[in-house]
Amino acid sequence: MHHSRMTVLVILVPEAEILVKPFRDDYDPSAAEGMPAHITVLYPFESQPVGSDSISRLQHLFADHLPFFYSLDKISRFPRTLYLTLSPEDPLRELVDAVSKEFPQTPPYGGLFPDVIPHLTVAEVTDPEQIDEIADEFNLACEGQL
Repeated sequence: MHHSRMTVLVILVPEAEILVKPFRDDYDPSAAEGMPAHITVLYPFESQPVGSDSISRLQHLFADHLPFFYSLDKISRFPRTLYLTLSPEDPLRELVDAVSKEFPQTPPYGGLFPDVIPHLTVAEVTDPEQIDEIADEFNLACEGQL
C-alpha cells in the first residue's frame, strides 16, 4: 500500500540558526531531513502535494492575523526534548488554533497532546538522561544571546 507523506506548516526562524544549528544537527532528526530551525504551526498537515484550495484557505486565514514580534527567550524541556519558548506566545497560539479549526481533519500532532506549546526544538533524543547534558551545553552556548 502506498502511503503519501504528510506536510507540515512551520514558521522558519533563520535568526535562531546560528545558536541552534550545531545542536539540531546532532540531536534533532528533522534537521537531518533538511528542515531548518522552525516553530511548528500544524503537523501533520495534508498529504503531498497540498491542493490550491488549501493554499488559498491558508492565505485568507494568515491575512486575518496581524504580524507579531516575539523573542525566543527561555530554554525549556519536555521529557525527551529541549526547546526554546516564545514570548509572547499568545499570538502564535491564536494562529495555531485558527489553523486547527480551519483544518479539523488533521489535529496538531494527531491529537496526542491536549495543550500544544509553541516552541522551537533544539534537541530530541530517546534517552531522557541525555537531555540534562545537552541542556547544560546549550545553556553555556546561549549565554547572553537569547
